[in-house]
Amino acid sequence: MPFVIVSGLSGSGKSTVLRTLEDAGFFITDNLPPELWGAMHDLVRARGLTRVAVSTDARTRDFLASLESSYGRLSRRREDLHVLFLEAAAEVLLQRYNLSRREHPLGENLMLDFSRERELLAPLRAIADTVIDTTKLSAPELSRRVMELYRLEQDFALRLLSFGFKHAPPRDADLVLDVRTLPNPYYDPELRPRSGRRPEVAAYVFGDPAGEDFYGEIRAFVRSAAERARASGRRGYTVAVGCTGGQHRSVAVTERLRGDLGDLHAEITEHRDMHEPEEL
Repeated sequence: MPFVIVSGLSGSGKSTVLRTLEDAGFFITDNLPPELWGAMHDLVRARGLTRVAVSTDARTRDFLASLESSYGRLSRRREDLHVLFLEAAAEVLLQRYNLSRREHPLGENLMLDFSRERELLAPLRAIADTVIDTTKLSAPELSRRVMELYRLEQDFALRLLSFGFKHAPPRDADLVLDVRTLPNPYYDPELRPRSGRRPEVAAYVFGDPAGEDFYGEIRAFVRSAAERARASGRRGYTVAVGCTGGQHRSVAVTERLRGDLGDLHAEITEHRDMHEPEEL
């Protein structure tokens, strides 16, 4: 795996690149002066880390004098050393800064700062293996470009959990679904103490055609939402399924979704409010 040096103009997408690499398992160090590249190489090698990325940009301007010698030493030690440089048109950088309201590292007039920054970082651009112009790229598009560049696989997981509305919905779910209109096993004395993981409880929940149709709509909607999240560059998406108590219907639906959406790496993270004696 490569040792990647990420650089570029402020506002060109370095944070997006670093987040993408971090999500892919890279050890990330931001704002590292060139003189410390070699020390970082030795440190991560001693720890057995194989995916490493560091960023160096205008914030390290006081240390860029050692750029050429530091790069030369590191390139002799790592055949897989890569330098990625990002840039964009000044007008686009200005729009991005106006949206974020951040202050440029050089801290004067923005258009003048962009020009000075290009000149300051010209030596880094000159040694770059890859230069990406992000003028017309969205953050997800840039992320996909980086994944393709380094031949990385982006894992995606659909996280499922069940809960009971009477105990309050979870606060960290991307999508909350209400399945309280399905048949409720609570009103069957034999099924009441059991959970939706039991076949007889699931059979009760999905036992009528209307319930089966409703589940089909839920499954299609969850699939669509998860696939859109994955296409946008997300690595995970959390769906919370709720019924009244979190014991029967939400558990049954969540368990069935896990089986039906296996291609999305569906996994159940928690049946938050489920209780079931093991001897039943």
